[in-house]
Amino acid sequence: MNSKIYIETTIVSYLTAWPSRDVIVAAHQQITDEWWRTKRQFFELFASQLVLREAQAGNENMAQRRLSALEEVELLEVTEEALALAEDLLSKGPLPRKAEEDAVHIAVAVTNGMDYLITWNCKHIANARMRDKIEQVCRANGYKPVIICTPEELLEE
Repeated sequence: MNSKIYIETTIVSYLTAWPSRDVIVAAHQQITDEWWRTKRQFFELFASQLVLREAQAGNENMAQRRLSALEEVELLEVTEEALALAEDLLSKGPLPRKAEEDAVHIAVAVTNGMDYLITWNCKHIANARMRDKIEQVCRANGYKPVIICTPEELLEE
């Protein structure tokens, strides 16, 4: 059985965006494209209604590109259980109140038993300084923490 992976919004955003002039963003875009082309088939792909809502925002043409990328991804509901865990990630964990949607992404992935959450959001999600506390809050609520990483970490065999 393939590992289950939660695709956070930054993944489809980097995948479908026009090439950036910023060297770091451009590298993230290239890595995301490579992962999408060569590795995604080895995983069961999931996203949430929140990812769908975020992907719909902004420029209509770019939104359509993001939504097209999500067509093969199974959507998960944002449940009361996930919202309760997200609240704990904000109130008892390292995430600030302004990162409410980031907490929801983590909580949906955790409450649905995802193996991985991939993202380029390194401020509040894939942040090594926050990882231990995120995992502690998940375990305290009776959940196995999700492995939070970037696509680059899942390129290797």
